[in-house]
Amino acid sequence: MTVAPNSAAMLAIVFLPLLAAIVAGLGGRLIGKVPAKIVTTGALFISAALSWPIFLGYLGGSYGASVVPVLDWIHSGALQVGWELRVDSLTAVMLVVVTSVSALVHLYSWGYMAEDPSQPRFFAYLSLFTFAMLMLVTANNLVQMFFGWEGVGLASYLLIGFWYHKPTANAAALKAFVVNRVGDFGFMLGIFGTFLVFGTINIPEILAAAPDMAGSTFNFLGMRLDVMTTLCILLFIGAMGKSAQLGLHTWLPDAMEGPTPVSALIHAATMVTAGVFMVCRMSPMFETSEVALGLVTIVGAATAIFAATVGMVQNDIKRVIAYSTCSQLGYMFFAAGVGAYGPAMFHLFTHAFFKALLFLGAGSVIHAMHHEQDMRFYGGLRKSIPITFTAMLIGTLAITGVGVLGVFGFAGFYSKDAIIESTFASGAMGWQFAFGISIFAALLTSFYSWRLMFLTFWGTPRWAGSEHIQHAAHGDHHDHADDEHAADEHDAHAPDAAHVATGTAGYHPHESPWSMLTPLILLSLGAVFAGYLFHHAFIDYHEGEAFWAGAIYFDTHLMHEMHEVPYWVKLAPAVVMAIGLLLAFYCYILRPGFPAKFVEHFRVLHTFLWHKWYFDELYNVLFVKPALWFGRFFWKKGDEGTIDRFGPDGIAALVTTGTKVTARLQSGYVYTYAFVMLIGITAAVTWIMSR
Repeated sequence: MTVAPNSAAMLAIVFLPLLAAIVAGLGGRLIGKVPAKIVTTGALFISAALSWPIFLGYLGGSYGASVVPVLDWIHSGALQVGWELRVDSLTAVMLVVVTSVSALVHLYSWGYMAEDPSQPRFFAYLSLFTFAMLMLVTANNLVQMFFGWEGVGLASYLLIGFWYHKPTANAAALKAFVVNRVGDFGFMLGIFGTFLVFGTINIPEILAAAPDMAGSTFNFLGMRLDVMTTLCILLFIGAMGKSAQLGLHTWLPDAMEGPTPVSALIHAATMVTAGVFMVCRMSPMFETSEVALGLVTIVGAATAIFAATVGMVQNDIKRVIAYSTCSQLGYMFFAAGVGAYGPAMFHLFTHAFFKALLFLGAGSVIHAMHHEQDMRFYGGLRKSIPITFTAMLIGTLAITGVGVLGVFGFAGFYSKDAIIESTFASGAMGWQFAFGISIFAALLTSFYSWRLMFLTFWGTPRWAGSEHIQHAAHGDHHDHADDEHAADEHDAHAPDAAHVATGTAGYHPHESPWSMLTPLILLSLGAVFAGYLFHHAFIDYHEGEAFWAGAIYFDTHLMHEMHEVPYWVKLAPAVVMAIGLLLAFYCYILRPGFPAKFVEHFRVLHTFLWHKWYFDELYNVLFVKPALWFGRFFWKKGDEGTIDRFGPDGIAALVTTGTKVTARLQSGYVYTYAFVMLIGITAAVTWIMSR
């Protein structure tokens, strides 16, 4: 017999972060830095502690789906919107992901942001983001989901631009905000269209009625289109923006301008997965349109390969992991596109642990290297920061999918391989493209992940080439906020390591404080065991159906076929992972000069990848420059040339000219005034006589 989770616990999980954000944000100066950090971090750990029993309850079959009413919200004609918390197994998965990662990021930030004078504001933003994300994942209707959707967008803008005195941070925050508005416009149209078609925005009612609408058409933009295909594509456009899919991905790498804990929380484990969550939540609706699912598959696969290729040439340690995030999100989307929603959510779940681990581990490396982020100035760090090295090694083993079939594997071994196998077994539209891309992207993932490890932790120390390290060696310490982001882009064609002088510049890297190491240790446990412990519940065709219990569309036949794919399909991810590892070992350990020679011979390819397939340059030509031209045109010709000229400026000029003419008549001679009076009287008499 199943029961509903405790309503009070659900309300506490969702609203404690909001209360903490208000206390820290509005009362931070009054109560001080440490109390503000205690309030926000404590609230998140309480939320996480309450979330895990709910997740384990659904895992054990003790809980069923339920709705916790909060308040009546909007009543406008046929639009009736209540503020309700929907609780089912899908919600429980997201609660664990959001609260656990957020709590650990809060704790990590105690050490990482210790030098920052605006800590209460930072912790308030983190908690505000967590509240908005929790509102999104507990939404029982599309309006409430959109409220959380926009809330995480606002919090993302505030956190990316947290160091607002840096022009690059402000630019990155604005870019994220604008690009997400493009996706959000599609999402809004999808919500409007859904209400128009179904007469409701309550998710359970929409999903129940969706199969009956399959094949129906309506007029949209003067065209006769399939209803469900149009609505699903519009909703997916929103997901593309929030989850940085190809075309609307350009904001994600620039978002690394924010503090590293922000990268781990928002751009690795939580906000960027909102699009995947939304597609899985609305999966019964997406299942009514083969075309929409095909689009999801193609876009996801294209994103996976795009981000993987660009990640191979990045030198900024955070940007490598950012493009890795973009690539892994592509995996999740094309899994959803072929109908494998269980594997998609499973990869979202495991990815949260190992990607947050990699980001926070990168932050620990940056902390040890006095905020230097260019991997070409690292090398030989495994002995200096052994705990950080071990954590990042575990994260790398997880993301590359190391494991032994039928025995044990790290988290990514179970979830990513499940996506690859289910894609092969699906036979859905675009599955061949997605399967081929998934194998090749797995090879590239292994290469750039081990490249990061070898450049950072092995080889000869190359610290002397870094200005940041030289400043540290001479005692010239800078404020944390001022140099969080090292040089954005170094010479695009410089070899990865050979050009950098060796030596240590008298600097000795140091391990991070325990407030930063403790989250690394806990996330390492998730990266090691999350796949092994939970894969049956997420993707097994017997246990999975019982666990999801209608929370997502769960195709038991596909999950059965996934386990029956040919052995070479199961073995392929391990083979390409090993190839990627060996290539990275050859290029950065055995022959460190080889990458420079490769770049020299394939300069065009390297330049193409270095410029990220020229998406930013293309958008600059197609959108940014025309928008600036139109803005300048309307400013100069419209505002100044028309409105101001014939409006206030014109009237003012007319008055000025009139006063100058009138002033000439004020000569001071009586005969001049008599002459003017005579002219006036003559004109008046003439006018009267003419009438």
